[in-house]
Amino acid sequence: MDRPTAFLVDPPETPAVTTVYEADVTSDGYVNNLTRVWCWRPDVLASFQALRADLLSGSDLSPRDVAVMVAATAAARGDAYCALAWGTRLAELSDEATAAKVLRGVDGGLSERDAALAGWSRQVVQNPNTTTEAHVNRLRDLGLSDRAIFEVTAWIAFRLAFSTINDALGARPDPQLAERAPRLVREAVTYGRRIGTDAQGDKILPG
Repeated sequence: MDRPTAFLVDPPETPAVTTVYEADVTSDGYVNNLTRVWCWRPDVLASFQALRADLLSGSDLSPRDVAVMVAATAAARGDAYCALAWGTRLAELSDEATAAKVLRGVDGGLSERDAALAGWSRQVVQNPNTTTEAHVNRLRDLGLSDRAIFEVTAWIAFRLAFSTINDALGARPDPQLAERAPRLVREAVTYGRRIGTDAQGDKILPG
């Protein structure tokens, strides 16, 4: 019998749910485990996706900036799901070594911009009350406007909320993510729910 992919059973297949599933198949070739969780409220999923898109609409942040922030946020949160997905994306936009460093929380060897964005992401996730104006000034010194700094911080918070829901409800990373992730990315993701982990948390590591 197949092991459960989350703590929740799959939702009833309404037209709205089917539409979301079909979008996953079109974009990824399969229905993501996290999508099955979120499809208990496909309307909320659509609203959340629209909100995130609105935040980056007209933003000066580059795709690489966004990938660095999500990968660093996922790593700080201990979220294997988003770490695999966005670590792979970051490797595509930079290289495997850069992605692996962000996923491991290592700033050495990163560009100044990547290190600053990754560091800010970790701080927002781990203890936002410890931020200071000096931290914000570091981002300003890299050319980020106050609007961009707000967008960066809001984006991290949105991604943190997304990861928290997925992890709390036991959504396991899809095997397809690990299969297409570069080796250094896979090796860097040593935290969170693992590929082959059942909904009770028993770890069955990849062979």
